[in-house]
Amino acid sequence: MTENLIHATSVACNGKAVLLRGPSGAGKSDLALRLVEKGWALVSDDQTRLDVTDAELFASPPQTIVGQIEARGLGIVDLRQHGHQVLDRAEVVLLVDLVSKVIDRMPELEAEPLLGVMLPRISINPFESSAVAKLELAMETLASLTVAAAASVEEAAADPQSRANEVRLAVVTGISGAGRSGALKLLEDLGYEAIDNLPLNLIQTTVEARSLAPAVAIGLDIRTRGFSAGPVLQELADLEAMAGVKLRILFLDCGDEVLERRFTETRRRHPLALDRPVADGIAAERRLLDPLRSRADLVLDTTNLKLPEFRQVLAGHFTLEEAGDMAVFVTSFSYREGLPREADLVFDVRFLANPHYQEALRPLTGLDETVRRYVVSDQGFKGFTDNLARLLAGLLPRYRKEGKSYLTLAIGCTGGRHRSVVVAEWLANWLNFEGWSATLAHRDLERQEGLAAERR
Repeated sequence: MTENLIHATSVACNGKAVLLRGPSGAGKSDLALRLVEKGWALVSDDQTRLDVTDAELFASPPQTIVGQIEARGLGIVDLRQHGHQVLDRAEVVLLVDLVSKVIDRMPELEAEPLLGVMLPRISINPFESSAVAKLELAMETLASLTVAAAASVEEAAADPQSRANEVRLAVVTGISGAGRSGALKLLEDLGYEAIDNLPLNLIQTTVEARSLAPAVAIGLDIRTRGFSAGPVLQELADLEAMAGVKLRILFLDCGDEVLERRFTETRRRHPLALDRPVADGIAAERRLLDPLRSRADLVLDTTNLKLPEFRQVLAGHFTLEEAGDMAVFVTSFSYREGLPREADLVFDVRFLANPHYQEALRPLTGLDETVRRYVVSDQGFKGFTDNLARLLAGLLPRYRKEGKSYLTLAIGCTGGRHRSVVVAEWLANWLNFEGWSATLAHRDLERQEGLAAERR
């Protein structure tokens, strides 16, 4: 739980609080008094303590000013002694900035993050006679929006026919040679009906016909008939607007050096470099696909991705099973081999004592108990893991609440064999102990062992 004390007055209606913000003399206490007279409850005047719990923001008063409000001309008044309602804690649902200018229209709801929680915000002149009415209208609007959203979700959940008619559509695209065909095969294993290089002008017609499976994966690349970034983006926008279609776009990328090697080894010509070097075709394709890459829901770099990890990542993001708890994937990696681009959070553990410089430990890995004990004995290990656990204990519920179904955590060290492996093993165990569904992989462990064998 994070806390913060801010200069603001908080009042609540039906248990939901608003924060009145503005400099001294802006009218916070005056507006709060008028709201209290209308039946609102005071939470805190002038100073409000905020805390974030389960991704929701709550307001409460400092203990020294509970129930007290400043009434100009009267001094500090304890509202409890006058029969007015006082709350010691309430969820904040609206931010109100007090301004001196006249607001010509009903203030529009905007959005602003506060302590990491996104909240609607309006501006009001507190000294207008209609200020209280405007604020009550704003709260009524918020309440109606919340009820409508909840009803929509409940209706969709309760209507099996609507779920049965929904099409899960995965569009797989990206740089040639990055693994589009492999991704389509893996999605097929997950239950998708896979179609590669369907002409652009037939995609919407095919989906509208509802003649396919409830889950479809369509592969698009520059060889697709009618392919061009502009028309593709428009087609995707049209698909996303279709009722009953749940669209996700997967963009596959890969390092240039690996792409060149793949084309050379398979003796294939790059589709944009038939009479030029492969590198020219790759560069041209990157320029062509950049707008599509920016639009993708998931960009996956396959440069160092092994097939089991590829399958695991796709299963995490594109599973057809009923949404359960958020799945977490933990991987160790070597900084020499580059960052895992699919990682959501990356942690560098190169500050820990390096077993590589211990002759007896060098040929071993973080999976060996002697290496694990060596790394854990570093005086910085416990402090780091304690802080990491506290950080993730706060972050993971927030990611889950935002609808994220899959999260990748990457732990890196120089060689990807010792320190990162030990910490990744610890992290996966901690996550599973805390009730998260965590899986584990060591991206560069086998590669580094192979390189070590070559050097010997």
